[in-house]
Amino acid sequence: MNFFDELKTSLEEAVEIKNGVKAPARVNRYEIADVKAIREQLNVSQVEMAKALGTSVDTIKSWESRRRNPTGLAAKVLAAIQANPAFFYALAAQ
Repeated sequence: MNFFDELKTSLEEAVEIKNGVKAPARVNRYEIADVKAIREQLNVSQVEMAKALGTSVDTIKSWESRRRNPTGLAAKVLAAIQANPAFFYALAAQ
């Protein structure tokens, strides 16, 4: 099967899932991280957290005020930090 056929099949499957004809094979859900609570638990500043996560202080502020939510890799990293705070310190040491 070539790339186009695989893409077409994937899109057809997505439409079936959206229309309720087919159930998704896998669903990943992440709770929206309470960034402020995580940061306070770690006892670090917004600047320190932004530096460790490779993001801006404004991003940390917007996550903490819930104007925006962390998504993708950021959400996964925050979930890992919440489960294992030592992971944050390993990131910060890089």
